[in-house]
Parts: sequence; C-alpha cells; structure tokens
Amino acid sequence: MPRYKPVERHSLLLPVELSEQIVSGSFAFALDYLVDNELDLSPLDARFNNDEVGASAYDPRVMLKVVLPAYSQGLISSRAIERACERNVQFIAISGDSRPSHAHVAKFVSTLGEQIKPLFSQVLMTCDAQGLIGREMFAIDGVKLPSNASKERSGTHEELRQRARRLDKAADKIVNLHQSQDNKTHEEAMEPKRQARIDALRKEAQRTRSFIATNRARLNRKGQELKTNVTDPDSAKMATSKGVIQGYAAQAAVDNKSQVIVAADVIGSASEQDMLLPMIEQADDYREPHTLMTARFHDDQGHFALREPAFELGAGEAMRFNDAPGVNGHGELENRLCPIDGNRCSIHVGLLANAEDLMIPTPMKTRAPMWRKSMGESIPSLHPTTFGVG
Repeated sequence: MPRYKPVERHSLLLPVELSEQIVSGSFAFALDYLVDNELDLSPLDARFNNDEVGASAYDPRVMLKVVLPAYSQGLISSRAIERACERNVQFIAISGDSRPSHAHVAKFVSTLGEQIKPLFSQVLMTCDAQGLIGREMFAIDGVKLPSNASKERSGTHEELRQRARRLDKAADKIVNLHQSQDNKTHEEAMEPKRQARIDALRKEAQRTRSFIATNRARLNRKGQELKTNVTDPDSAKMATSKGVIQGYAAQAAVDNKSQVIVAADVIGSASEQDMLLPMIEQADDYREPHTLMTARFHDDQGHFALREPAFELGAGEAMRFNDAPGVNGHGELENRLCPIDGNRCSIHVGLLANAEDLMIPTPMKTRAPMWRKSMGESIPSLHPTTFGVG
C-alpha cells in the first residue's frame, strides 16, 4: 500500500509579524510610505469632531491604504474589501488589523468628493520629484463606464412626459381589462399581483413628472436639449462596442515614461471631444513646450467637431491633424486628417508646441518616425496600444 505525507487537521499557531508582510518594493510598501509621509490628509481629519466626545473613527489614512490596493487588484465591492481585511494577510497588515466593515468602506469612498483631487495632485508632485514623469509624450484615451441607472428612464423632458403618459395608459389598460372580464354585478377585488403592477406604474409615472418639475433641461454648447436620466441625471446614453449603455465617459492622460496618469476626469456625456481641452488644461502643470500630446476619437462626429474652429490653447499653440501618408513639394509631411491602422474612424491628434516648431507625426500604422520640422530630428514611432491609446 502506498505511503503518503501526513495531513494535519489540528490547530496550528503561526507567529505573524504584520510589519514584515509589507514587502519593500511592493505597491503596498510604496503606498504605506506615501500616505504616512508625503500626503497632507488634514482636510480628511477635519471631517471628524470626536476628540472629546463621540465614538472613535477609522483613520482616513488606513482607509486609503485599504481602498487603493483593493482597487488595484480589481476589488471594487465594499463587501469584497471587507473580506480582504479579514482574510488577506497583506490587507490585515496594511490596515493594522483594524478590519473596517463594508458600511464604513462604502461611506468613506462615497463621501470623498472634491477632497480626492488635492490628493491626486500631491501624488503627482511626488512622482515628479522622483523623476517618474518624462514629459516627452502624454497619451489621452478614454473608456465608457456604465452607471447604476436604467437607460429606459432617459430622454429629453418631452420624451419623459410621453413616457409618463404611456405608463398611465398601461395602468389604465390593466384596470379596464380587469373590469371587462368581471361579469358579476358587484366589483371584484383586484388580484394582489395585478394591483401591485398598477401601483408600480402609477408610482413611476409620478416620479417621472416630479423629476421634470424639479430639474431643468440640460443643454449643450449649441443650446440643444440633451437627454437626461430620472435616476442619475448626471449620466448619459452612449454607444459602446457592446451596445448602448447609460453611463459616463472617463478620460485620462498618461505619461509615456512610467505610465503615470497626469490628468483624469469623468463626465456624463457621450461626446469625447468635449473632454480633450479639459485634459490638456489639467496636464498643463507638467507639460513642456516640446511635449507631444496624442488622442484618438472613434467617431466621425468627434473628427469634425475638433476641426471647427481650430482649438487655440495659448500663445502659438493649436491642434493639428495629419492625413494619410503624403509628402508635399518640400518633402515635408502634409498636415491633414490622419486615419490610424486603416480605421477611418480613428485619428491621431498632435499638440503643437508652436507654429514655428511643428511636431508632425506620420500615421502610426507605418511605424515611420515622427519628424520635428525645425530641427529635422526624429523621435521613434509608437504604436497606439503602447500607451493605452486605443
């Protein structure tokens, strides 16, 4: 009969030094040092007034150390983060075994609001001091995120009024159908399920009308009314590769040296071009005159909106577009609209330092060098996916 190693099922006590679980060189180690020594968290401390009375609170430093590593590992649920703080030794170590509940995690994240922006700026300043921001190229790209709202509750104010009328008609239809089937001389009580359906339809119609009465119509830059949502008015309907969603458009500008995010924002609009200038303005503190900024837009509407009128960003700065590969009479690349990877719905946008010193990139799919006109020196071409562009 074969012999196997013994399997122990009895109690086993292991000595664990929590400080040794935060290994040097890891993300947890860098975050632990950054939060404790570099970030000014006094605005978060000011939210508490329990120095003399009241229950003790979870330290916001601990909450940041818990939430950020969790997000980096794909743990975005407050309950999942709670379980990690109970079972994962690294989370136990970085939180000092404080074990915040899912309710405290959710409350901390939902109440950060504007206080997270100064922290983002402080992190960028630290990255810059460490030489992690190269300033050669900032790549701008985005993603569309679904919100916790139904797209069926979206529309202009007139469309929402029509929806409320349809809901009332649906409720009336159920009532009329019940009455038409009632052949008795006295009115029969409505079935509980049917009555609940009628009540839900009436309630939804009233909710829609209340929303219209208390919320102004959203307008775009041209004064045209935008669709809003009864559940989440800040979100918008937008098309994705997997269909239409109700959600937000998130954009980020990433430095090519160490993949540091130098600017980020989220808006409830399907118009990607509306976020281009805010991204550039956010990155101004870290942008040099020679910094090349790239962006890709995946619809024709974005192409034409960017071209009318020309975006003037400052003294001698403007947006330029490149066309398909072409050479003019002087042997220089022509400055036209440029498709990438053979996709007519993708363009490459280069931010020019000034009118005299043009940064003119060729189409990315050719892997040709980017030429700086005034000095004639080349910069290695980069594929769009290198920096998450596309």
